[in-house]
Amino acid sequence: MGKRKKKKNNIIADYLAYILLRVVVFLLYMVGVRNSLKFANFLGKLMWKHYHRGRDRATENLRHSFPEKDSDWINETGMRSFQHVVMLVVDILFTPRLVRKDNWRKYSRYINTEYTKWLIQEHKGILLLTAHYGNFEIMGYLLGMFGFDIYSIARPLDNKFINNWLYGVREKKGQKIINKKGAANLMGDIVSKGAALGFIADQDAGRKCVWANFFGRPASTYKSIGLVAIQYNMPISVAMSRRVGNEFFFEIEVGRVITPDEWKDKDDPLQWLTQEFTTEMENLIRKDPSQYWWLHRRWKHQPKPRKRRR
Repeated sequence: MGKRKKKKNNIIADYLAYILLRVVVFLLYMVGVRNSLKFANFLGKLMWKHYHRGRDRATENLRHSFPEKDSDWINETGMRSFQHVVMLVVDILFTPRLVRKDNWRKYSRYINTEYTKWLIQEHKGILLLTAHYGNFEIMGYLLGMFGFDIYSIARPLDNKFINNWLYGVREKKGQKIINKKGAANLMGDIVSKGAALGFIADQDAGRKCVWANFFGRPASTYKSIGLVAIQYNMPISVAMSRRVGNEFFFEIEVGRVITPDEWKDKDDPLQWLTQEFTTEMENLIRKDPSQYWWLHRRWKHQPKPRKRRR
């Protein structure tokens, strides 16, 4: 059988969905960010109750990752995870409306970020890694707002009207978004000119990957991250943006900066480097596991079992 043809989008339906979204955004702006986040928490509870496939996947992932925890903790953490997913949508819509150069301290605080900031300012190239955790979008927005040369890799949405509008929101203050499909051809040019390149580094990479241990299980991880760092001799900074309470306020923490001198003498630098940044992401997530996307198919692929020798 041939490959299944990609279903074409209905332009009229897409445009109507875009109009509906803009109406919803207008209403959210009317009630304010605090009430919008409360509504997002309510929707997150509904998702946990009625989105059975996602709830089952999140529950399974949590049980594998925290075998020592009881069912009450698993259910509470899973439900909070769903709430954080919905709250992120509110964050994205309100960020350009609220956060400015003169008031950014009102919405964020920083832990261990100075070294990474100066590495970006050297314009020698750096990889900035994060995960589907907390408000991962606001870090790129803040860096762009203050004039840092940063590119973020993202997958475009199927609805081109919503996609173009959201890209405009994300790029409003200087952050540059690269389509994930064409990123491989652009990476070399970007890093060679000394820019910062941002990845969400916890996505399943299929079987042509590097296997890294993540919460006690092998996780398929992109080779490109480690290969770019090794080829261009670039440091890697691992960071997370953690929500404080249910408010529009975030604690941005850099967990570790991995420098080229650490992997140059390793027997397998790609494997070592991939495991190091994956372990650091896990360390940061463990500080508040409820903010990770446990419904995310992080462990979709697993290594094939080796055949026994006769």
